[in-house]
Amino acid sequence: MVSWLWKYVRVVTACLLCAVFGISQNLVAQTPIVTQEELQKAIVAATQSRQQNIQTIQQFLSSPTAQKALTSARMNPQQVKQAVSGLSDDELARLASRASKAQADFAAGRLDDRDLIIILIAIAALILIIVAVR
Repeated sequence: MVSWLWKYVRVVTACLLCAVFGISQNLVAQTPIVTQEELQKAIVAATQSRQQNIQTIQQFLSSPTAQKALTSARMNPQQVKQAVSGLSDDELARLASRASKAQADFAAGRLDDRDLIIILIAIAALILIIVAVR
């Protein structure tokens, strides 16, 4: 009789342990951490941010002063513009920030043409170097 009770206790204990560990793992594995909607919103935001940064840099490179500076530095303006799209998101964000700051400083009169040309050539050279390294 004691032997039969011991077997019963072992079987019940084994079943309980299997149920506890098996069910909790399945529930954890099926619960999504990020919903599909949140993921979609994050992708759209990243894409919009990237497009805005590309547009900022393209506008900076399309200005008459920039075109003049690039041709005087013997750089192909079209090649520099095409290389912008090959940059990573972080590089685009940094360069767009610099381009916006340079444009704001130039508009406010804190920079003259010479300073803007130097900044522009440095940005263009950086873009070409980054793309060439990849």
